[in-house]
Amino acid sequence: MRGPNGRTTERARLLRQMDNDAEARLWSELRNRQLNGYKFVRQLAVGPYFADFACRERSLIVEVDGSQHVDNPHDRKRDAFMQTAGWAIARFWNIDVLNDLPSVLETILAILEGRLFEKVDCRDLRYLPLISRPKE
Repeated sequence: MRGPNGRTTERARLLRQMDNDAEARLWSELRNRQLNGYKFVRQLAVGPYFADFACRERSLIVEVDGSQHVDNPHDRKRDAFMQTAGWAIARFWNIDVLNDLPSVLETILAILEGRLFEKVDCRDLRYLPLISRPKE
């Protein structure tokens, strides 16, 4: 089938309308290529899931999570699917976006510029790099 999937497009629109404060604040910094010229989109469909923000150019998904995501097995499954689909994933807490946005933006920029390339799984950041694929 050619063209956009109507149900997917409608779901993405609905999710964009339901942004929380942290997502809205981060989006205000990512939109219109404001972060060193990198283009981000919101609510990108990746298989059955939707990414909060995505930079297609660098295959990076940025998620902004609330407390319901603490050790959430669904998120682990979702992250594994997105990684297998060719995406790196960075997860930040809502509170960090709201209280320390410059650090969040610097971390995103470090990932985009290849300065952060190893897996990180700590209190305030979960970063899963691209899975290296064998050359054909």
